[in-house]
Amino acid sequence: MAQLFSFGRLVARFLSQAGPAVFSVVTLILAWEAYVQLSGISPTALPAPSRIVVQGYQNRDALAGHTLATLQATILGFGCSLCAALLFSVVVDFFRPVRRALFPVFIITQTLPLVAIAPLIVLWFGFGLTPKIVLVALVTFFPMLVALVQGYDSTDRDIEALLASMGASRWRRFRMSRLPSALPYFFAGLRISITYAVVGAIFAEYAGAVRGLGIYILNAKNNFRPDLVLAAVVVSATLTLLLFGATVLVQRLTMPWTRLAQRRP
Repeated sequence: MAQLFSFGRLVARFLSQAGPAVFSVVTLILAWEAYVQLSGISPTALPAPSRIVVQGYQNRDALAGHTLATLQATILGFGCSLCAALLFSVVVDFFRPVRRALFPVFIITQTLPLVAIAPLIVLWFGFGLTPKIVLVALVTFFPMLVALVQGYDSTDRDIEALLASMGASRWRRFRMSRLPSALPYFFAGLRISITYAVVGAIFAEYAGAVRGLGIYILNAKNNFRPDLVLAAVVVSATLTLLLFGATVLVQRLTMPWTRLAQRRP
């Protein structure tokens, strides 16, 4: 009985938090469907949500294959970006002159338009997996780096002074005070970066690839199939939401004390 009550509380909490978003999305889809059905607009101009679902299901095998290719590039590129952000954040925190030397370069990389840089990356690295990994890493690296550096700087100076007075080395002070202080900032940057990762992979596929959602969208557009274009867009949006949810789950597992603090009256 207690387990059933606990499950009911979880369901009620989920509905209270996600209810408004679900209601707004469902209302938008129903309004879209009603407009298409009542206006008689051509499916080649604006397909109905029902048509998008049907066509997406009928082409599920092709969509699944292209989605796996995009997901592979996204995960590999984001993993490389995450490792690089962690490494460079530690370097610039320990060596402040390096921060002044490298940060302008990192900022310049964020001013490069994806439309212009993606074809160059494909030209340099070919049509395989490498250019997609590079582009995903390029667009997701900077938010995580800035979040980590800002998190290190938010460390309580009294805690660092206490650890130093107890004879802790600089690396030990970093591990015990600066790194835990940066975790909330890090996960904020992680959530921002993960939303860019799928977009970066699709841009790289647009510029030149063999498989991926970008290629699928491009082929569907050239064949005047907006229903398949929107089906691929729905898949990419769903993929982004799942990855975003995964980062939230990792944060809750890594920082369980935040949930305890939120439950306090």
